Amino acid sequence: MTPTDTAFVTDLAARLIAEGADDGDIATVQSQLGRYPRGMVAVGARCVCGNPLAVVTRPMLPGGIPFPTSCYLTGPEVVKAVSHVEAEGHMPEYTDLVEHDADAKAAYERAHEMYLGFRHALATALGDDESHIEGISAGGMPVRVKCLHALVAQSLVMGPGVNLVGDMVLERIRHEFDPAVCRCGRTADDGAATDENREGKTR
Repeated sequence: MTPTDTAFVTDLAARLIAEGADDGDIATVQSQLGRYPRGMVAVGARCVCGNPLAVVTRPMLPGGIPFPTSCYLTGPEVVKAVSHVEAEGHMPEYTDLVEHDADAKAAYERAHEMYLGFRHALATALGDDESHIEGISAGGMPVRVKCLHALVAQSLVMGPGVNLVGDMVLERIRHEFDPAVCRCGRTADDGAATDENREGKTR
């Protein structure tokens, strides 16, 4: 990771920790997830209306449970839209891209390193032990694509140009989800950010 990338993720982690999460944010995310958001540090990305789209979770949950997925997708509409891409069978396309395209491979490896750097900055600031998840990022990085939700979460939290695959998925789903267009009022019974969608495929 370059000094510029290190400074970026360190500053981002510090800013998000400083912003924190208020009771309203926690309540909204609890409603989105259907459970209390353990280890939630801050809202990493918001809809234009202010509702959380992705949250930042500390590297160690209460009770000493290691948690590698620092960028966690919660907004029901984006979760649903990304689930549609996975259900349509597009993940092998993205894996093939990062395996066989030299530029994509390098970009994906950089996203992995930035994820690790971001989590390390969180761990350092919060006093969390990350030894049990050392070298593990999320979404299958750096060698394959395993969970598009995790990759999109990184794109939303860190911004465009960090995770190539996450950015590509956001572009693919723009007809269904756009962070610049609020769809939070829509009914999304099948859009809950379930653990099956979120956690089970990150490693």
